[in-house]
Amino acid sequence: MIYSGESVIQDLEILDPYSAGDVVELEDTYVDVYLDVKAVLEDRTTVLIEMQIWNVEAFEKRVVYNLCKTYGNQLKSGQGYFDLNPVIALTITDFKLFPSTEKVISCFYFQEKEEHLPYQENELAMVFVELPKFTKQLEELESVIDKWIYFIKEAPSLEIIPDNLREIPQLEKALTIANQAGLSVSELEKLRKQEMVLEDTRGALSLAQREGIEQGIIQGIEQGIIQGIEQGIIQGRVQGEKRVILRQLERRFGKLSSNIMALIEALTNQDLDRLSEAIWDFQTREDLLNWLQQNSN
Repeated sequence: MIYSGESVIQDLEILDPYSAGDVVELEDTYVDVYLDVKAVLEDRTTVLIEMQIWNVEAFEKRVVYNLCKTYGNQLKSGQGYFDLNPVIALTITDFKLFPSTEKVISCFYFQEKEEHLPYQENELAMVFVELPKFTKQLEELESVIDKWIYFIKEAPSLEIIPDNLREIPQLEKALTIANQAGLSVSELEKLRKQEMVLEDTRGALSLAQREGIEQGIIQGIEQGIIQGIEQGIIQGRVQGEKRVILRQLERRFGKLSSNIMALIEALTNQDLDRLSEAIWDFQTREDLLNWLQQNSN
């Protein structure tokens, strides 16, 4: 797509393997499904290829982050800036990312704001391919790019490579790999239905937010925080009372046995109040133990 079918790829690496043969149930399906591939070209340019099914929060930031991270991580100890090679992020989306334009392929790089002068245009670039915007039918395909985009978009419904795509031998190989992955047409249709359910769910959540449920959630969180703070204060006060009572008992009877310690730890807040009043009635350690045994739950 970037070099119009020229053979420039020197090496490929799967960065985030995705087992296409594993069709999981909806509750086990990740909303953020994507495949990352890294290609190194003959001129040492690195191309990050990402195929994204669903739009997720901060997706655009992730593309920029991965591009910059890959560029910066090239340098090893002792290397200089001359050792940096260009990086391109090629992102193929199954949703419309830029609704303000109908362009299928959009390319971005650094340029001057007013006169659009390029700044190191070959160093960092982002190329986006939005599949929903591609509407050409099979008989309308012209360029190599057209044919690749058509294949990527229609692969789930293709049993064989159409005749006018056979001039690209890689497409035949790509379809063979896809078939070997183990997804039948019916399984792919099931996955598409799951996508529709997820989209419907997202729409329902959006509607619920507009109807005020979001405010209810916020109030619930606030109440939970307040209750947690109150419980923490109560627990802290109880523990503080226990420490005071233990110090008083140890001053009167010396080091307490583990049995007595365990009985004191089990006392409720009300029992602790009663124990603090009864301390001065105990003459011996046995008096304390008897009291604790009588008042234990």
